[in-house]
Amino acid sequence: MKLCIAEKPSVARDIAKVLGATTPKQGYMEGNGYWVTWTFGHLCTLKEPHDYSPELKSWNLIFLPIIPKSFGIKLIPNKGVENQFKIIEKLVEECEEVINCGDAGQEGELIQRWVLQKAKCNKPIQRLWISSLTEEAIKEGFASLKPAEDYKNLYLAGNARAVGDWLLGINATRLFTKKFGGNKAVLSIGRVQTPTLAMLVQRQKEIDAFTIEEYWELKTKYRDVIFNAAIDRLKTPDRAEKGLEYLKVNPFEIVSFEIKEGKEKNPRLFDLTGLQVEANKKYGYSAENTLNYIQSLYEKKHVTYPRVDTTYLSESLYPKIEGILRKMTFYQELIAPLLQEPIPKTKAVFDDAKVTDHHAIIPTEVPPSQYLTKEEKLVYDLIAKRFISVFYPECKISNTLVEGKVGTIPFKTSGKQILEPGWRIVYAKESKEELTEKEKEEEQTIPEFTVGETGPHNPFIHQGKTSPPKPYTEATLLRAMETAGKQVEDEELRELLKNNGIGRPSTRANIIETLFKRKYIEKKRKNLIATQTGIQLIDTIEDELLKSPELTGEWELKLRKIESGQYEANQFKEELIQMVTELTKKVADGKGKMITLQEEKEEIKEKKKREPAAKKELQSWEETKCPKCKEHHLIKGKTAVGCSDFKNCGFKVTFEIFGKKLSDKQLLDLMLKGKTSKLKGFNAHPQNLTEGILTLGEEFNILLI
Repeated sequence: MKLCIAEKPSVARDIAKVLGATTPKQGYMEGNGYWVTWTFGHLCTLKEPHDYSPELKSWNLIFLPIIPKSFGIKLIPNKGVENQFKIIEKLVEECEEVINCGDAGQEGELIQRWVLQKAKCNKPIQRLWISSLTEEAIKEGFASLKPAEDYKNLYLAGNARAVGDWLLGINATRLFTKKFGGNKAVLSIGRVQTPTLAMLVQRQKEIDAFTIEEYWELKTKYRDVIFNAAIDRLKTPDRAEKGLEYLKVNPFEIVSFEIKEGKEKNPRLFDLTGLQVEANKKYGYSAENTLNYIQSLYEKKHVTYPRVDTTYLSESLYPKIEGILRKMTFYQELIAPLLQEPIPKTKAVFDDAKVTDHHAIIPTEVPPSQYLTKEEKLVYDLIAKRFISVFYPECKISNTLVEGKVGTIPFKTSGKQILEPGWRIVYAKESKEELTEKEKEEEQTIPEFTVGETGPHNPFIHQGKTSPPKPYTEATLLRAMETAGKQVEDEELRELLKNNGIGRPSTRANIIETLFKRKYIEKKRKNLIATQTGIQLIDTIEDELLKSPELTGEWELKLRKIESGQYEANQFKEELIQMVTELTKKVADGKGKMITLQEEKEEIKEKKKREPAAKKELQSWEETKCPKCKEHHLIKGKTAVGCSDFKNCGFKVTFEIFGKKLSDKQLLDLMLKGKTSKLKGFNAHPQNLTEGILTLGEEFNILLI
């Protein structure tokens, strides 16, 4: 038998269906010469310090740095994980060949390799590598399985990343917590997390230190066109008034008039970061939520693999493009003009040199169903329109530049006109965002001017204030992480800097969420603000290696080089060990100070009755997967919570069970943990039980035990 191991049950079901392994067994499917089983994401993790030596459970500076001679792995302590691993272990022992069907990326490779390593697999291993979960993609993937050896460097890079994060995270967190935490809370340090926080703190300090200044500018209106004085801003109103008086007594004269035709390039296809940025700008979605929505669309077969960092397609995809467009029936009005002639094949879209493991995110030939959530529909729409737009012609524009003068004071203005909208047609129906004053002036229509013409004009003073740097939003922070803190607007230059970015596209959302959970940052509207704790933590860290985005970007580049076989994983580990050893000595021997924690805003002076703890915000039903099908989200109705795909799945739980009405917290516990805490007050149980623990049975029925 051939054993296929997928990363989650829903993917295993898709693969099993294509392979004809349709007989359900305990923890796997069987049929047609295949066993198809699954993990639940990570089944294994790196051992913790106390697994190497019990004394290391104690956080004590004398034990630092903790550097195991060799890093071991262990099962995540969880009954469900342990049971599933036993099934995988038994199947590995009995099969003839293993097919690694894990997520086709660095983390997916690591998850599967650790499981096979723990199961002591010595059978031949092949790799299924696909970019979408459609039936056609799965069939093609099984027709061209790759040797596992082809992905060894991918695993080595993933393992080096995990070991590096462990070495720095465990040692630096314990070091700073013991030295500066005052035994009150954990001060979390991370290889990517800390430089990301440092960027936010730096921006916060720039904003706090900024002094707003007033300024005055001279402008004039000639033939209904606004011209700006091409001189430095004036610092006092007196100088502005004198300038205005001068303008009033002198006529306006055109010095030069120039029209240049140009083109606006098509936007690029989405990589994960680009999609998260756009969804945050347009809909305010957090990076983590966008990742969840796109992951769900991928698992429903509507889009290709999402955790990618390229905006290009492989040239081999070109023959399939027309077929995908034809299946996108909802967008036929936009697609019909494209299908009247051959789809253009340009290097801006198709470039094998810019594609590594996966291509950019695009729709598949499986159109979305009506069962998508509102958020999934909007994210799919972003991807679909971007995909369509790259095959339209470029937008043709004319830029008009006009220079004039009033006496000795030079003036200039510019205007832009769209001659042929090209790709902009795709976005024509979307409401325009609020234009800034500068953009409004650029959009003004410029009439024909003649050099040397003069005439009366209406001068005026514009008063303004200097603006501090803008706080980061999730969108701008993601872009800054991608380019290691460099502000880059040009897409081609951004593409070149990606290899030196901090974090990976798939982990950046999680890093931002971790900073929220640690209370190092908070959100005010869309803006991300560093808290006092976050600022103090960064101020305490003197070692630039820990907080410099550029240096962390260099670590990231080394990990990519390990992936491509250009750098040794052991060398990367040795460099980190040296860094951690030096850091420990420097901080442990240095002066200690205490960091004020964000939670310490209010002190209880009198011991009266304990006030109730602040309620934790519960996970929403839309964020909770159905425990039965594990594919769709839950929705709350008037009398019950049930699967959004109830028609096919059939899962639902009523608010009232055995005569007791459950709270949202109790219902959530039942869905997420499979059981509630001990409850009282049941008055309609068939066996007259009045208290006990509610559990989800094997058939997803409710039991009171």
